[in-house]
Amino acid sequence: MAPRASLKFRLIAIVARFMMSPVEKAGAVKARADLLKSSTGPAFLTGKRPSLASVTDDKIAGIPVRRYLRKSAKLGRIAFFHGGGWMLGSIESHDYLAATIAATSGHEVVSVEYRLAPEHPFPAGLEDCIAVTRALAAMGKVAVAGDSAGGNLAAVVAKEVPVVAQFLMYPVTDSTHELPSYEDYATGHLLTRDTMRHFHLSYAPDPATRATARISPLRNQNLDQSAPAFISVAQRDVLRDEGVAYANRLRDAGVEVMFQEVPGALHGFASLLGLREARATVRNGSEWLASKLV
Repeated sequence: MAPRASLKFRLIAIVARFMMSPVEKAGAVKARADLLKSSTGPAFLTGKRPSLASVTDDKIAGIPVRRYLRKSAKLGRIAFFHGGGWMLGSIESHDYLAATIAATSGHEVVSVEYRLAPEHPFPAGLEDCIAVTRALAAMGKVAVAGDSAGGNLAAVVAKEVPVVAQFLMYPVTDSTHELPSYEDYATGHLLTRDTMRHFHLSYAPDPATRATARISPLRNQNLDQSAPAFISVAQRDVLRDEGVAYANRLRDAGVEVMFQEVPGALHGFASLLGLREARATVRNGSEWLASKLV
């Protein structure tokens, strides 16, 4: 039997069902608006943006980004890719999370406004993330970070651009096979199996394309030269098992892996920075990234 979510996460899931319609029913436009609205909810859930020396909107390689700098920022940068199933999310919806990584790590964070499906299917969003990361790598050391689909993008970028580390929060790593957690947490846990299936089809309609390592990094047969990884998964999440599997594949390839599974947590918990589980995860991952950027 699958473990139960903690009471607070069960309550969050109930409230979310009333506030946000599934993207496969609501459509991308409404789902994007719902996610943005939820990202600035009550502070006891979402937290607040930490104080930083500067937060500026810019363009790198022609792609919109938001740059976060703490006072006396350290050398080295972190490219951040937001989650949302490659269809939802923005630098606005993940503003608090990106700012918290910058404040905690001490390094500049560059959050990328990559193009979204279905208007811009694979590889558009990935190409944007690669272009920004390559530009940052030309300036010095760079690490990557992302949550959910953003974690997927970070894992793929880390194989195509020389980065020193990758921080993956409940990442999508396999768009071809549904592991047991898809059945265990199919409904009632924020991210549903049907929504995840919709994301996969919208991002890459062709099954053969979804099987490639640029979408399904778990299927990559050459992981031995991967950057060190910090991988965090939520215990009650359809993506749990593929996050675990990716951590194991990297370890088997001789890659340094820091892994944590957050008991009782649901998909997307890292954005709920009012909760201690989110703060601890983001703090641990950010400080670990900082140790790799020295």
